[in-house]
Amino acid sequence: MRALSLRTLAMLLPAALALSGPSAGAAERAALLPAPALDEPAPDTTETVVLAGGCFWGVQAVFQHLAGVTRAVSGYAGGNADTAYYEAVSGGDTGHAESVQVTFDPAVVSYGTILRVFFSVAHDPTQRDRQGADVGTQYRSAVFAATDTQRRVAEAYIAQLDAAGALPRPVATQLNRLVAFYPAEAYHQDYATTHPDNPYIAYTDLPKLDALKRLFPDRYRAEPVLASAN
Repeated sequence: MRALSLRTLAMLLPAALALSGPSAGAAERAALLPAPALDEPAPDTTETVVLAGGCFWGVQAVFQHLAGVTRAVSGYAGGNADTAYYEAVSGGDTGHAESVQVTFDPAVVSYGTILRVFFSVAHDPTQRDRQGADVGTQYRSAVFAATDTQRRVAEAYIAQLDAAGALPRPVATQLNRLVAFYPAEAYHQDYATTHPDNPYIAYTDLPKLDALKRLFPDRYRAEPVLASAN
């Protein structure tokens, strides 16, 4: 399926795809979900969680623009070190998901808010092994929790959303314990920032940033924190 995906076509034939701008429909699908009823006590140091929600370009961009996030890195989680590279992961049989390692300051943004943004804006959590035209287990929705508390809060939030009928379908997000995270190749980092005219970015990812600004205006920051700057 990857050869037929919108992202592949946009990467291979950027001049052939002419889009007038961000997709309003994609932006309108984002909805402000209720805040988690259960959050974790704020630790005294920065914290990290790994989130998977389709193509890592857009997920990274969303969290780079979220106040309190100190770093967001695209990469791979769920598989082994020897297959943690783009060509292998793209085949869909490595166990890896395209993921983003989000490091944040809990004194500024709580873990619960990170989850709220993830479920509200960064992807569609009701799709299991796909996001839009990107199909395969490497595009699955997942939270790779770094601690038991992170997993417990995420589990409670998913149950809360399903019980409230907050989404049109049940949440399909997997909860996994983080074993290892492998940063992606340098050319994938900060991709939405450095390639805003790429048709895939314009159609799929810029609407996510518009939704973040619209739904979380007090938490949106115009200047992203770039992985390449750290």
